[in-house]
Parts: sequence; structure tokens; C-alpha cells
Amino acid sequence: MALPGAARSLNRTRELESRAVATGKFLFRQVEKAIEAIDRAADPSATITQTASTVIEQFSGVLGVRGGRLYERRDGGYELRRTFGGVPEIAPGLFIPENYPPIERVVDEGVVVMDLSAPGVDAELERKLGAERFAAIAVGDDAYILSFTVDPSAPEDDLVASLGILRLAVDQKLRQDRYVTALQEARRIQMSILPKRAFRKGELEIAGFTSPAELVGGDYFDFIPVSDRILGIAIADASGHGLPAALQVRDVYTGLRMAVERDFKIVRTVERLNRIIHESRLTTRFVSLFYGEIEDNDSVMYVNAGHPHPLHFHGGSVTPLIQTGLVLGPTATATYTRGYRRLEPGDALLLYTDGMVEAHNDEGEEFGVGRLTKAFLAIRDRPSDEVARELIEKVGQWSKHRDPEDDRTVVVLKRHFGPVPAHEERRTTGSLPKI
Repeated sequence: MALPGAARSLNRTRELESRAVATGKFLFRQVEKAIEAIDRAADPSATITQTASTVIEQFSGVLGVRGGRLYERRDGGYELRRTFGGVPEIAPGLFIPENYPPIERVVDEGVVVMDLSAPGVDAELERKLGAERFAAIAVGDDAYILSFTVDPSAPEDDLVASLGILRLAVDQKLRQDRYVTALQEARRIQMSILPKRAFRKGELEIAGFTSPAELVGGDYFDFIPVSDRILGIAIADASGHGLPAALQVRDVYTGLRMAVERDFKIVRTVERLNRIIHESRLTTRFVSLFYGEIEDNDSVMYVNAGHPHPLHFHGGSVTPLIQTGLVLGPTATATYTRGYRRLEPGDALLLYTDGMVEAHNDEGEEFGVGRLTKAFLAIRDRPSDEVARELIEKVGQWSKHRDPEDDRTVVVLKRHFGPVPAHEERRTTGSLPKI
């Protein structure tokens, strides 16, 4: 029996709506696949190339994408770098001025769909490029334009929506790549300023080890030959961690080294550093620092600027080297005093940052100075570099090797009863954290 006209119309409307929903779901799945492919790209150049190839692969059927072109910004416009898919092969180097209306629109709007009848379109140029109709996106802070030849019947709304989502994904990936590259370069610089090996001279043996919470960290240590008779030893911790803290640590390294070169006194050195950090424009403006100078193996003169108290092990006693002034940064007029210790044969100094003692276990209990002291005493006879590594490992075990809340650094100084025995030491930094 034939359906009444109204019923047929209603069924037809429902059928069209159902098809539209199915098409929308399919299109969204294609967008998801494209984003997954873009995320797998290894570097910025690969991200752009992967985007072009993925758009053609995923949207050739549903949106009629036939091929595309990649342009890169140059002075005054955009230069064709390569073509993709089923479009005429054109040698790289074709230059499109930045005042070409389609270029202006895609830079202003991010995503455009245009045909040869649109205002300002150079029909002859676009036909040469194989584009009766094209969709374009600007990515990478407008450093690149991807233009795709599309089927004249492809729905403009679907093109704009799909390419708009992909554009956001590409921009996010490019920013992430730039950020990771910057962090990797910062880590390379940071690792270059840390001592590569343990220091051994006469009866003294000094080694350090650091494990950053992120790719770069705000902890720092250094062994500085002040003269033939004097060795400087430093450990510092910029508030927070990550890139801002690492940049602040760089200033501490530079300031200490410059002060030594100019033969500044120890108090003047720290007061000068304090003013530098106070005037810094970085968001991280608070740094704890312990800096000491060891003269002729036994006399230790130091300034402790708000740093966790290093521990002096002498016989059966343990003495903290207490603070002699504020952390660096809060006030430009902070003053500092010197502290003194005598380092006798068999003695040791243990320097550390707060990430060591503030690490928590499952019950929220801190590792603490007491456990750090006991852990050191249990292994103090081993070489200094092994002791430093093992102490950081002990803290990791305490926190069940969860992602650390803060950078962790240890420096171990020992005065032996005779010349330091030979030992094959390892490098001074931990494994790379994940990012």
C-alpha cells in the first residue's frame, strides 16, 4: 500500500538525517585517525609532511581531497616547497606574494575554502597548480600554508570543520616540538656546566650526582679550583624545577665562576650573587646556596645561604653546617657571615638538596635527614661517586620510584688518611626523565 505524501516526506527526512549522522561519525573518525598520524611525527618538518599526506589519505573519499601543496614563508610571501598526491608536479621555488588575496585570507582566518570565481583568485595560476577549488590552512604561527585541491561538490562546512581541527592539532604538535627542542638544548647546556667526573687530589675525594624531576632541573653543584691550595665546592637549588629554575641556576654558575676569576672574597661573592638574582626578570627568583672553600685539605670556610644544612661526619658525631644568611633573591640588601669547620682525615661532608629529604612514601612520610644520615653511614666507605648514586637510589626506593616531586642532588666529600685510591668513576647525572 502506498504511503501518504506526508509520510513519505517524513521518512525521506529521517533517511537524510540518518545519512548525515553516519557521515558525520565517519568524518570524525577520519579526523581522529589524522590527528593520531600527526602526533607520531618526529620533528616539525615531519609534522608538516605527515599532515599533508594524512589529509589526502584520510579525506580523499569523504571530502574529495585530491592532492596538495606546501608553502613556506619567505620575505614578502610564500614559496612552494613540494606537492603531494594527484596534483601537477611543480618544481619547488614558485613564489606567491603575501598580498595575494587567498594568502591574506588564510593567514587572517586560519582556514579557507575558495574556488576560481572567488574575489582576488588568480584563475590562471590556480589552474596551473591543478586547483579548480582549494582548501587551505595556515600552521606553525603562519610559517607554513598547506593548500589542498578538493572536489567541487565537497561540503564546505565539513571541509572547514575538519581542516580547522587538524590545524589546531598541527599547531599544538609544532609548539610541543619547539618546546621539547628548547628543553633538550637547555639540558645540554645544563649538563655541560656540571662536573663530568669526581674530583680527586691528595687526600680529598669529591663526587656529586643529580637526578632532575623534569628534563632540566633547578639543582646545581660544582667543584671550582680557586688556586693550587684552595678548592671551591658549591651546591644550589633554585625554587621550583624545570626550565625557569634551570635558567636561574645558570646565573649562579656564571656568578660563582666570575667571582673566583676576579678573586672576590667568599662573603662578597655570595652578596653579589644575591643582588644578581634579586634583579633577575625570571619567575624563579629564590635560590638556596651552600658555597665553601677548602684550603690545604683541612680548613673549610663557607657561606650557607638558606640551603639545607650539609652534614659533617667526624668520628662518631654528625654536625650540621647551619645557615649563615637568607636564601638568595628576596632582598637585595641581605648580608651573610662565614662559617668554619676543620676537616680531619677520615671526615666527610654530605651536601644535598631538599628533594632528597622531602621525598614521600605511600603514607606521606618524608625520607628526612635522619634516614639520609643512616643511609650514608651504611655505605660511607665506598667511593664517593658510588655513595652519591646509591643515596639517590635509596630515596627513589622510599618513594616507590614514582615521578619525583623535586630535583634530587647529592655531593659527597671525603678526606682520606692518605692519597685517594684509584677508582673508575661514572658520570654525574641521572637518566633522562620522560617528557
